[in-house]
Amino acid sequence: MRLIRRSVVVGATASLAALLAACGGSSSTPAASGSGSAAGSAASSGSASGSAGAGGEVLPFDPAHKGGTLTRFATAGAGTLDPQINYTAQFWQLYQGVYDGLAMFKQVAGDGSFTVVPDLVTEIPKPTNDGKTYTFTLRKGIKFSDGTELSTDDVVASFQRIFKVSSPTAGSFYNGIVGADACLKTPASCTLDGGISGDRTAGTVTINLKAADPEFLYKIAVPHASVLPKSAPAKDGGSTPIPGTGAYKITSYDPNKSLVLDRNPNFTEWSREAQPQGYPDKIVEQYGQTTTAAVTAVQNGQADTVFDDIPADRLPELGTTFASQVHVNPQSAYYYLPMNTHLAPFDNPKARQAVNWAVDRAAVVKLFGGSNVAQPACTILPPGFPGFEPSCQYTSPAGDSWTGPDLAKAKQLVQESGTAGQAVQVIVGDDDVQKAIGENVASTLTAIGWKATSKPISNNIQFTYIQNTKNKVQISLSSWFQDYPAASDFLNILFGCASFVPGSDSSINISGYCDKTVQAKMDQAYAQGSTDQAAANKLWAQVDRDVMTASAAAPLFTPKHVDFLSKRVGNYQWSKQFRMIVSQAWVQ
Repeated sequence: MRLIRRSVVVGATASLAALLAACGGSSSTPAASGSGSAAGSAASSGSASGSAGAGGEVLPFDPAHKGGTLTRFATAGAGTLDPQINYTAQFWQLYQGVYDGLAMFKQVAGDGSFTVVPDLVTEIPKPTNDGKTYTFTLRKGIKFSDGTELSTDDVVASFQRIFKVSSPTAGSFYNGIVGADACLKTPASCTLDGGISGDRTAGTVTINLKAADPEFLYKIAVPHASVLPKSAPAKDGGSTPIPGTGAYKITSYDPNKSLVLDRNPNFTEWSREAQPQGYPDKIVEQYGQTTTAAVTAVQNGQADTVFDDIPADRLPELGTTFASQVHVNPQSAYYYLPMNTHLAPFDNPKARQAVNWAVDRAAVVKLFGGSNVAQPACTILPPGFPGFEPSCQYTSPAGDSWTGPDLAKAKQLVQESGTAGQAVQVIVGDDDVQKAIGENVASTLTAIGWKATSKPISNNIQFTYIQNTKNKVQISLSSWFQDYPAASDFLNILFGCASFVPGSDSSINISGYCDKTVQAKMDQAYAQGSTDQAAANKLWAQVDRDVMTASAAAPLFTPKHVDFLSKRVGNYQWSKQFRMIVSQAWVQ
């Protein structure tokens, strides 16, 4: 998922010493660690009666801390509110308290947050028919925020709607459902015939897959598989909230002003693991302030937290004066420069390779905040992630990790590509960090032979803008945060053929890269994961090298996230799947 991304961590909360070292420019580059378990082994069929504690334990709700308003600042809204379309960490984090699926990633801190638990259903069923059929039993008495009762019809309609609204992952997450091929060809008439059916009397929903899918439970636990009312529009809901079943409901949204969540009056907690009762009465995300101004607001007690990456020049002060209010967490994610393989100059492989040779990843890391809040990246998969193998095809001197750029090599490739002197525009978001990185990249591209400029646009639209081929974006700054811990979630989602949808705002393969030979390897690795995950991960590592050889994108760095909280915020919990669990924060 896009950060604006994710989103997901792979290690424990770091000490403030790491932050202080980053501010001082330490050369340490700690690696993250990841999980390679398949969805089936990650699933839990039970539910518990507590909420996640700092160590992942389950604790009962504490009514003494119920109430108040939690205020978060962000530079802008994250685009559409539609949970089956939005693909940003910013809103996916908030959706955890608004929407539910058949399954959910456990809302706890620590490693337990990678565990899939039953949400709207009574248990995670064991698949039948050689792993191709799942029959779920809905819980009784759950209502949407508009008062209508959840039914099997809503579940069936919601899975059909994934295709009708052309969800960004319709062709990559849910194409394994029987009937999905027809839905991808003609979304408006999607029925998923033979793929999903509901029995109103029994309260069951049956999903049939074309083949066993070791990641299926992960896929139905992310917001794109949210269960919505069957009356939800068969088009992007835009800025109009769609009712959900969670502890909160979205009451208002202006992407230039604010997003407001209030308690859902029709919510009764059924599982604290999946959908816990929240502590704040209201959650407000305010837009329009610079990140620097937002940090100052938290310092002054005018806001409770900041979503966006904190500017590097503010980190020293936070690491000293406000150390007790800062939390640093590593993430399985990366920032990268997708290059349009269908548009000059990057329709030429040598031009794309020139960018990988030229970009100064150490300088970019410094702009992000220092070497202990980011480390240079030279692969698509983050360190420690399933399928990751150390490899760097674009560094001088040569090695398994990035050590420095080679501008002479880059200039040579620009000349050989015949594109020298062409205009290149780098599209970035308008927060302080992205603007600084954009200027750095544009300067580098100019130095190797192009006439490059950086163009910041609102974070509210940047992510969808760079996806749509109609906007003729040559190169852009983007980020990716895992949806779930599997190599396919980076490689197949970002560079798979099914993820490239020309003319769509939901074309997550921003580079437009589609190599049938490489895709065949992805398909082979994906299928092999059902029987031999270790062998599959070796194949994914080869796919990573293949994509880097084609230079469809230039990886920049893998990040850590700094959360800065007001003094009054308590019960901070960091989910490895969806970042800070906002609904569980105390503000009184």
